[in-house]
Amino acid sequence: MKFQLDFMGKRVYAMICSGVFLVICVISLVLNGLNLGLDFTGGAMVEVGFSEEIDPELVRDELEKGGFSNGTVQYFGSNRDLLVRIPPVEGVNQSALGDEIYKYLLREFPGTELRQSSYVGPAVGEELAEDGGLALLAALIVVMLYILFRFTKQFSVGAVSALVHDVLIVIGLFSIFGWTFDLTVLAALLAVIGYSLNDTIVVSDRIRENFRSMRKGSTIEVINQSLNQTLGRTLVTSLTTLFVLLSLLLAGGEAIQGFALALVVGVLVGTYSSIYVASNVLILLNISREDLIVVNKENLEEYKDAP
Repeated sequence: MKFQLDFMGKRVYAMICSGVFLVICVISLVLNGLNLGLDFTGGAMVEVGFSEEIDPELVRDELEKGGFSNGTVQYFGSNRDLLVRIPPVEGVNQSALGDEIYKYLLREFPGTELRQSSYVGPAVGEELAEDGGLALLAALIVVMLYILFRFTKQFSVGAVSALVHDVLIVIGLFSIFGWTFDLTVLAALLAVIGYSLNDTIVVSDRIRENFRSMRKGSTIEVINQSLNQTLGRTLVTSLTTLFVLLSLLLAGGEAIQGFALALVVGVLVGTYSSIYVASNVLILLNISREDLIVVNKENLEEYKDAP
């Protein structure tokens, strides 16, 4: 007899764990909010060049000493070019913030060249935050409509529940640990929605097919069988994706660190939710064989006689 894991036997524990973690994430978001990056808060972006290789950490420390705190400094093109991002500084004309940063760097590092300087106003940051939120909402609505058309309302609710679960946990972790939330992280959230949806659709399709082909067995048994059948594919996809993302996280540099981190968390949580969250919702909504089997005149008698 082929060995099978009893996923649904642990569904209550999974629901409790998810519920507790979601509550913690929501509380952190309410109390602490997000550590918004320059894309949302506004501030200066300055691209500077040096005559020789420079350590970004050294430049960041010097900027901290000069009163330009909470900024990011990263390589930009080569190890002699840096991109400096600094949020608004009190007592400094914000439109001239980039020039002030360059003048300070020029004093501390003679020979520094200014390549480019720009300023992102708070109004622009608020607009980006609003547009990003609308993009996430639109993605969830489109997903719900697609699943509703492709499967049934139970699958639609299950898929969207899994996506909301994944997005809230990723955002919550950024709030709990104070990681910077910028446009790259927002892009990662959209990618997480796509990845989680792909996993959920594969599992949902197998559940639907098994409901139609397995004449015996309860709803929990059918779902458990489906999860075991798709487990290999789910694990292989998740692990290969994680290998790439971990490489980006460890060696990709500061510029894409937030993006890679959000995706690593999203892939892990998305793998979990495709197994436990979406399937649990199906059980709570009383999905049954009758919801999925289309009975026509040719097989009506066969369906009636089926055990």
